[in-house]
Amino acid sequence: MRPVYAGRVIEHPYITEKTSRCAAQNTYVFKVARATTKNEIVKAIQRMFKVTVTKVNVMNMPGKKVRLGRHEGRVPGFKKAMVTIKEGETIDIGV
Repeated sequence: MRPVYAGRVIEHPYITEKTSRCAAQNTYVFKVARATTKNEIVKAIQRMFKVTVTKVNVMNMPGKKVRLGRHEGRVPGFKKAMVTIKEGETIDIGV
């Protein structure tokens, strides 16, 4: 089993209006590395923020097609994790 480095697992918080509303229910959303597993995400969040993780949902977001004039390109997809923490604990993500 490879060692878990929190900085390589969690890329950054994923902040939108919807994820801001989720923070009220102790659910925070992070963009994570593609190859990480749920267990690695749990360990990384617990190390970085000193909280107790109760649930993790992971989603692979698809890439999108973009156009610049007549040139087509592609924005790569990413993986995001919705992390629910124990009631009464919070994560300060700087919003």
